[in-house]
Amino acid sequence: MTQNIEKLNKVLAFVKDTFVGKNDVVDLLGICLLARENAFLYGPPGTAKSAIVRTLANTVTDGKNFEYLLTRFTEPNEIFGPFDIRKLKEGELLTNTEGMMPEASMVFLDEIFNANSAILNSLLMALNEKIFKRGKETRKLPALMFVGASNVLPEDEALNALFDRFLIRINVDNVNPDLLQQVLLAGRKLENILETETPEIFSDEIRELQNLCKNIDLKPIYEVYLNTIINLRNTGIAISDRRAVKLQNLIAASALICGRKEAILSDLWVLKHIWDTEEQIEILEGIINRTIEKDDDPKSHPQALQNKIPNPEEVMKDVKILIEKWDSGTLSFEEQNVIKDKLRYLQTRCDWIRNPEQKQYIQQEIESLWQKILQTV
Repeated sequence: MTQNIEKLNKVLAFVKDTFVGKNDVVDLLGICLLARENAFLYGPPGTAKSAIVRTLANTVTDGKNFEYLLTRFTEPNEIFGPFDIRKLKEGELLTNTEGMMPEASMVFLDEIFNANSAILNSLLMALNEKIFKRGKETRKLPALMFVGASNVLPEDEALNALFDRFLIRINVDNVNPDLLQQVLLAGRKLENILETETPEIFSDEIRELQNLCKNIDLKPIYEVYLNTIINLRNTGIAISDRRAVKLQNLIAASALICGRKEAILSDLWVLKHIWDTEEQIEILEGIINRTIEKDDDPKSHPQALQNKIPNPEEVMKDVKILIEKWDSGTLSFEEQNVIKDKLRYLQTRCDWIRNPEQKQYIQQEIESLWQKILQTV
């Protein structure tokens, strides 16, 4: 176990070094790979979404990669392969999957929400059950992980089922301006294809780790996890029973990649990335940070307590928006709860502000709003 974990961590470290400022993206992809769950990358064009996945896929030495950009007119043959003409002459309707998605160990589908009805049903089954079904034809897929990407979130209700198949949602944005020079140098190096020693891992080694992931002891965090799911549902974040069950795989993967056989409180950090809308990103971060902040275990995952240093002006701006909304007096019960959750999140962010004067001023504004909220209870 230890040797394979070290190999996977070397692979992830290599991808992080290649793509400056994308540590969180790479770590989350590593978690999904271990848990054999699907990941969704959301962000504008030019943020290295496909390049990161391609680089990670290339480290799987004996793996077959499948990458495709979906359009509204993508046909099943382009994804799953054409019907086998030789078998068709014999009266059998079988698919020739050579070089196509059903034979791939790593699958990346760009602009996933362009999927049309012709491929949707087969795609849903592939994502959910890792099974390829077309007519009477059924086969298990060897895929270690599916990754989808898009620069928009689904608006059509017909695509909600597809979005739901991606357990983790990763927000991929342009890097911090402070890192731009490093990005330019790393990008230049990547474009020039300078020879570097690429770490390798075999697909069977990943499968062994995926099986070990199932044996991680979750009892130490089970009660906290249960209460967190209930709390998130009460906040308005929809988590189906199916997703609640599968999210345990991600928590186990966080423990395993850190070399542990049991989960600890900080492994719940992965729950920050189960949002359905952009508005839920901050709410989730606030709730989960409060849950895991007391865990100081030295074997915590590096992303567990990775709080970004906030911009005081942005925090103050967000506080002012909440004050204006509350003062409007036209909020429903659910909208009031959302404001409370956002205010708790901003309160947590405020603790990380370095300038003491700015920090004190914002804390006073937050406290003032809490007093208004308490007066209406």
